[in-house]
Amino acid sequence: MRRFTALVNPVSGGGRAAQVWQPIARRLAHAQVTVKTVTTTGRQHAVDEASAAATRGDVVIAVGGDGLVRDVAGGVKAAAGVMAIVPAGRGNDLATAMRLPTDAHATVAMLLNAPAMPFDLLEVNGVYAAGNVYIGIDSMATRIINANRWVPARLLYRLGPVAAALTWRTARYTVSRDGTARRFRGHTVVVANSGFYGHGLNIVPPAKVDDGELHVMTVGDMPRRVIASFMSEAKTGAHIRRSRIDVYTARSVTIDADRPVPVCADGDEVTRLPATVTVHRHAVSLIAPPTRTHGDPAPARSH
Repeated sequence: MRRFTALVNPVSGGGRAAQVWQPIARRLAHAQVTVKTVTTTGRQHAVDEASAAATRGDVVIAVGGDGLVRDVAGGVKAAAGVMAIVPAGRGNDLATAMRLPTDAHATVAMLLNAPAMPFDLLEVNGVYAAGNVYIGIDSMATRIINANRWVPARLLYRLGPVAAALTWRTARYTVSRDGTARRFRGHTVVVANSGFYGHGLNIVPPAKVDDGELHVMTVGDMPRRVIASFMSEAKTGAHIRRSRIDVYTARSVTIDADRPVPVCADGDEVTRLPATVTVHRHAVSLIAPPTRTHGDPAPARSH
């Protein structure tokens, strides 16, 4: 019988994480399952509690958004433990990528019965991430989104990229892929594990969470007027057919730019340039439904 420690972020989803968790906790208790609930007070607290719970042999449940999932994953990795996700944030992009249930009954069934699958983690300058690392116009949008948490999430995730585009100018990036450097002027660099971000955008369709590879997408210089159509295409992954977009794999990537650009991972700004991203294959195990593929991705263009 699995034992659980649930880490609940009190600010996730506008403060609704505890409300999401309560019916799930009641059903688990009714099933006579041992459950400990901890309210997190910050990033390091979440990491420390996750590490301690995983060391005890508990399944650590992240009840919140992608940021909490990132922090829990970092703590669970230290004990090579098992984690689960109850999506209760604004974006919940990793939950979307993994096709996790959102209703209490299905979530409890998953927690009790679904297998624990091997799951890779990214590491960027010492910070672990479960989903994606991104640097450019999208990280500027994240900065805007995080500064305006009072705006409803659906509206905010639409307005954030627009606001970022109004002031954004392309950067000159240097991307070193497994030691080979490439320089280009463009809008963004995404290093993906899950490939989903920005409230459901399938930004790097070929990405897989258990293949031990980084999936890198670079977006070259293009007129800002096409950003809206780019974002629309990114809902299905069709954007990677564009001529100024390259998608390729690597084991290690270092990104720098000709000016300071935020470095974000799973919804938060986490470090500064230059940023080195590596992959830790099967770093944790994640309880998830057995069917977890993204579907047939648009064909990638290799750089």
